[in-house]
Amino acid sequence: MDFLKTIYEHITGFFGLGGLYTIIKSGDYGKLLTYDGITALLGPMLPVLLVFEIIRGAFYKKFKVIHYKISFWTYVLNAFIGSVLSIAMVGFCIGFFSRFAIFKTTFTWYWFIYGYIVWEFAHFWYHYLAHKVRILWCLHSTHHAPESMNLSVTFAHFFLEAPYADLIRTSICILLGVNPPMLFVIMFIDGFWGSMIHIGENLIEDGRLGFLNRIVLTPSHHRVHHARNPLYMDTNFCNLLPIWDKVFGTFQNEDRKIPIEYGISRPMIKNSFLDAYFGEIIALAKDVRKAPGIKNKFLYVIMPPGWSHTGDHKMTTVVKKTYFESLGEQEKTDKVKESKAEVV
Repeated sequence: MDFLKTIYEHITGFFGLGGLYTIIKSGDYGKLLTYDGITALLGPMLPVLLVFEIIRGAFYKKFKVIHYKISFWTYVLNAFIGSVLSIAMVGFCIGFFSRFAIFKTTFTWYWFIYGYIVWEFAHFWYHYLAHKVRILWCLHSTHHAPESMNLSVTFAHFFLEAPYADLIRTSICILLGVNPPMLFVIMFIDGFWGSMIHIGENLIEDGRLGFLNRIVLTPSHHRVHHARNPLYMDTNFCNLLPIWDKVFGTFQNEDRKIPIEYGISRPMIKNSFLDAYFGEIIALAKDVRKAPGIKNKFLYVIMPPGWSHTGDHKMTTVVKKTYFESLGEQEKTDKVKESKAEVV
């Protein structure tokens, strides 16, 4: 019976039904209009959509179990320790950094707008650094390892990434005066939308969502972020509002003429959970071991992925530069061909 109870608690926990069940059991439906009630209503939406995505994919014969393997095992491994560490980190940052805040805000609509802009700024820098500092990429790469996009990818994270993310985001927000209760509301909205933008083609083929593509970060934008195509690499670091991507020049719309190739650029063992989870850490350890001198060993840890002490860099900046240069040469070749054709 204890085993069955544990299974039941895991299922209800995954589907986020606990809060909703408590409200329904109490009979006080007025609670649905409170923050706890809203979170209880929206909480089950992601897992329900995930199940619907799987069923729809199976109906159209597009579902493959292997596409969910990495995300599933990552979720199982992180089910307890990741969330506990993340909550602890948020609490620590609020308690420690509150005394250093440059000013205090209140929970009002205008400060909420300010708070969300600050949150996106903090999220941008956590996410940007996760792509540009190799030791941090080791934590983040698990999320980029799946070679298909679906809602389960939102669960694919190395267990130390959430504490690192919350250290950066919470610290910046608290230091810039974001009200802690307001911060929790912002975190909920961010988490909800951050999950929704992982909706795959089996559920929504065109992720641009019409006019919303000009206003917010859509599933289309996030599919671009998960791509390993040179044009798309290291773009769209924001989560809901693309403000800071546009400010820092990392915003990129999806080009429907360029099919998205999901995954990371490092050769991986096909659909291997262990390689997705530990592969980058092992690769970094090998590079550090082989590097000559303390300086080079240290640089491998803090420089962007692809940096090499030999100068044979394969960083994103180098890959993108080569790509755009090849486009320029191709355009020149096409123009020469066109001019010759006109002469003939």
